[in-house]
Amino acid sequence: MTKKDNIIIIGAGLCGSLLALRLAQRGYTINLYESRPDLRTTDISAGRSINLALSDRGLKAMRLAGVEDKVKPLCIPMYGRLMHDNKGNTFPSNYSGREGEYINSISRGDLNGMLLTEAEKHKNLQIHFNKECEHVDIENNIATFYDHETKTKIEAKGDVIFGTDGAGSALRKSYYLERKFLFSYAQNYLTHGYKELEIPASKDGKHLISKDYLHIWPRGEYMLIALPNLDGSFTVTLFLSYEEGEYNFKNLTSEKTIKEFFQAQFPDALTLIPNIVEEFANNPTGALGTVKCSPWHYQNKNVLMGDAAHAIVPFYGQGMNASFEDVSVFDAILDKHEGDWETVFKVYEKTRKADADAIADLAIDNYYEMRDHVANPIFKEKRSIEMTLEKQFPKEYFSKYSLVTFHEDIPYLDAMKKGRAQDKAILNMLADKEINPQEAPEVLLKKVQQATEAILEDDRIAGLQY
Repeated sequence: MTKKDNIIIIGAGLCGSLLALRLAQRGYTINLYESRPDLRTTDISAGRSINLALSDRGLKAMRLAGVEDKVKPLCIPMYGRLMHDNKGNTFPSNYSGREGEYINSISRGDLNGMLLTEAEKHKNLQIHFNKECEHVDIENNIATFYDHETKTKIEAKGDVIFGTDGAGSALRKSYYLERKFLFSYAQNYLTHGYKELEIPASKDGKHLISKDYLHIWPRGEYMLIALPNLDGSFTVTLFLSYEEGEYNFKNLTSEKTIKEFFQAQFPDALTLIPNIVEEFANNPTGALGTVKCSPWHYQNKNVLMGDAAHAIVPFYGQGMNASFEDVSVFDAILDKHEGDWETVFKVYEKTRKADADAIADLAIDNYYEMRDHVANPIFKEKRSIEMTLEKQFPKEYFSKYSLVTFHEDIPYLDAMKKGRAQDKAILNMLADKEINPQEAPEVLLKKVQQATEAILEDDRIAGLQY
């Protein structure tokens, strides 16, 4: 391998554009192909989440690529969740008991556009828009694209091909269609989908509700969330069953039923969304699914990364961060094994696969937590204890959420194991009345640590795998 290798990257979304930038910085010749038009000049957001949550793992990757200073102005800090009940009352819940820990609301388009602009600064990188990958000959590393501008098919041969083309990856599809090796693949959808709406800014461009929080309207079988945008608006997302329950996407089809639903369940949100009927009718309903597959690569020729390898549901706010962390992990492995693509790919998957599976499982867990548990009294007690411990012992206690979100140096799998054990320990003790939030902090810490370690030890003895 030499730095003259021609690297093809399929997909110029968030993961692909960051990967292209980083590999170009390392001196490789990069051809980046994207099926859509240039998002910096064309609005192509329909059906995709408009804003996302950027946290420490993603910011670590931004520092690696030297663009953190360009990312920060695009961010709006969110310090916790603000829950809304069906009477319009609100209840805050910070993400952490420590000072200075928050996640950031950021525009997908603005972030993606910035990464593309930075990548284009490198003469050894070319971006090809409107080129949709249809198939990859994984043995010969030839990718076939449909050119939406010329209405013709073109082929591109690479020494190495990266598939960063999302949950519907053409490279991953080629893996199981070509049958060159044993390839395992699973794609599981939730029974719920999502639809995006908007709370517009006030007439003077201000946010109509607090921009310091991720807003949640938890309702058990469904949920509404809202994230702030820089222009004073909020992107609102409704998560709702396709067909089940009294209210679902299938039966919310008229102005009457849509307004009745929101008036009964989200009355305060309804007053803030003036075009709700029009937006509900015209905005697409998106699917929510998890992708797991193995292996992620074929020999020394091509490899999957980001959502193409491990798409997850959005409920931990880690999909983008996990994809960005892929690039960080890959870059560190490249430092050690540069010159041998097959070893790089093998070590990358061995290092990353278990963590990718872990955050996928955690995202499903958080789906139920956000829609069902955040309003539950025992969950509120657990959060109160966690906030106390993080505030009083900032270097000794980290909740599961903090381990995942604010500890970029802790692998997702380790965060999941310890976080789940802590959750189980606190909930068990609350249920058995062995602990309460009013106890002295040092007593709480000792009880939680001892119970957590006992659970972890039981799991180790039992050989439990997550």
